[in-house]
Amino acid sequence: MPAVIRESGAPLPSLPLRLGPRGPFPRTPMLRVLERRWLHYAFLSRDNELGLVANVAWLGPDSEKPDAPTRNTSILLLYKRGSGWWASQFNAATLAPLWSAFRLPHPLGEAGNFEVASTAGAPAVRLTLQRSSYPCTSQCAPFAGDQHFRWQSEAGILAQGAWHLGNGETVRDVAAVGYHERVRGNWGWPEMGGWLFGFANDPTVTAPGAPPPWALVFTLIQPPEPPDAASASVMLWRDGRVRRHFPRRNINVAVRGLLDRNLVQQVPHLANLLGTPPMAPIPRHLGITAQLGRDWVLLDFTAEAAARIVIPNETGIDPFSVHEVIGPCQIEGELNGVPFSFATAGIVEFAGGAGGL
Repeated sequence: MPAVIRESGAPLPSLPLRLGPRGPFPRTPMLRVLERRWLHYAFLSRDNELGLVANVAWLGPDSEKPDAPTRNTSILLLYKRGSGWWASQFNAATLAPLWSAFRLPHPLGEAGNFEVASTAGAPAVRLTLQRSSYPCTSQCAPFAGDQHFRWQSEAGILAQGAWHLGNGETVRDVAAVGYHERVRGNWGWPEMGGWLFGFANDPTVTAPGAPPPWALVFTLIQPPEPPDAASASVMLWRDGRVRRHFPRRNINVAVRGLLDRNLVQQVPHLANLLGTPPMAPIPRHLGITAQLGRDWVLLDFTAEAAARIVIPNETGIDPFSVHEVIGPCQIEGELNGVPFSFATAGIVEFAGGAGGL
């Protein structure tokens, strides 16, 4: 297309460039020690037998020098019902550039390759990913003075391909549906405090490549300072588009019971050498309700198995961990006078320090 000329005579960039950065993040250098960017992926097979969590992160430099190198970490977790979790170390190999629904412009239905593998060969996945839905609006949680956490979610990511489990088994042509997220900001783990996050997609297949009829994503971030820094949301998708965003004051969270500690595996395997103190136990049942006007939604999640990922603490010696928890969930609600319900498997993250956050 012809360039658009400013009155000053300087040409404007073409239209696609004005839609946003060509990539999940702006092409700006990372300058601060606690600056972070990451891409998060989570999938569940349509038969609810397999689960996947992958995270690729870029971390700020070791000093305040603009030319100091940044660091990169990546991890892959696979789960099979009845067999437990397998995890790579924090150096999993990935394709470059990594597939992301947030690379603009990026039309619906466009597919791409997604490969993540442990340097030991397994666990590993070789998938074709396809977005079927639109993302929610970007959200930001400020806390602890100048620290902040910014994220954007997209449900209804479709996956097809081979899963290479840590026990040597390969499951081919797995159909899965999941979730993708981009995160960036500047924070320390103790300052963030803790968070609760999860998603569920209606597994009903209406047509090849079609979005889930319903999808749900929730977040709860609980920094210790300042007292009013807590942030929460529940987002409800209908046929690939966000129809309701329930804000913090319209959300209630309840837990009951405890997950047996024998059902929690600590990963990566080398983390067992660190002597990390035990974490607060994981709730067995999680209930989240949200209501806005006459619209409401209820998520009832039961923890089945958990993987505890030990996270290095860059600002102190207190331990911090993320628990990836998998289990069945039931969702029901009403939107614009239309009741809905579905049962599926879900993945929930419980994160915090050993102090019980």
